[in-house]
Order: sequence, then C-alpha cells, then structure tokens
Amino acid sequence: MEINIKPYRRVAMVTVNGRVDSATANVFEETLQGLIQEGNKNLILDMQGVGFLSSSGLRVLVTIQKSVRQLGGDVSLAQPSSRTRESLEIAGLDGFFRIHPDRETAIASY
Repeated sequence: MEINIKPYRRVAMVTVNGRVDSATANVFEETLQGLIQEGNKNLILDMQGVGFLSSSGLRVLVTIQKSVRQLGGDVSLAQPSSRTRESLEIAGLDGFFRIHPDRETAIASY
C-alpha cells in the first residue's frame, strides 16, 4: 500500500494505492490519525488505486469517520475503485460516506 498526502486549505487529500487489508490497515490508520492530530478534520480519501479493501480497511474508515465527526469534520471518498465501492456496499457503508466521482468534486464540496 502506498499513501500520498496533499494538503489544501480546508481539507487534506489522501491518495491510497494498493491493498488495504489486515497487513496494511495499521499503517493506514496511523497515517490518518496523524493527520487528525495535526489539526486536519476534513479528509478526502482518493480510493481509485485501491485494488482490495478488507474488513480491516473498512474498520479504519469507520473509526476515522467517527473521529473527525466528533471534531465537526468529515471523511469523503473520491473516485473509489469498483472493488472499493463493492466492499462498501456489501458492508452497508456506502451511505456512511460522501462519495464523489472525482477529486475536484470532492474538494469543491468543502
């Protein structure tokens, strides 16, 4: 898994590539928690390059969403891959996140 972060004025864009599974979920969560501790309460996760999202990855997404909502923020997903979208739908979490078709739309929503 590879994670790249680009800060914007009101949001941090987190681009995730590869597999988000039990082997990588801890690093994923630590990275996102670090952003929150730095004062980022609005996060956009660009999930286009995610080839697999396991239940461990879904747990991280839910945990981070709950954390930022307590701070008055939000986590949005941008251009999720079909496999990511499928994992969210199977888990019933597709309504828990705002999902945008591309990065620009996600950024503009803030």
